[in-house]
Amino acid sequence: MAWELNSGQPIYTQIIERIMIEIVSGCYKPGEKLPSVRELASIAAVNPNTMQKAMAGLEQSGLVFSHRTSGRFITEDSNMIKKAKETLASAQIEEFMKKMEQLGITREETIELIQKKGEES
Repeated sequence: MAWELNSGQPIYTQIIERIMIEIVSGCYKPGEKLPSVRELASIAAVNPNTMQKAMAGLEQSGLVFSHRTSGRFITEDSNMIKKAKETLASAQIEEFMKKMEQLGITREETIELIQKKGEES
């Protein structure tokens, strides 16, 4: 099934984010080999060149490294994976806080709502 990608952001950055999420959530284990660019492009239903650009971005981040003849692998650096997880979480929190602010809800009110919702669960 093709990945859901939106037109509001470059496709390759959406792919980078999706694969980062899969790495930090444990879908891909440290040291695990990633599918080939062509396989991933087929799964995501995108052009292989777009997937290649995303893979280059992941390599620049350090979460993925390549062996010339063996393919691409997930880093085994658990600190790097933890840092990426915190970065992704911070971005989600920031986006959420901006939306709450647009609703006219203060930071303090947002925290109270989160605590209240947490107690209900």
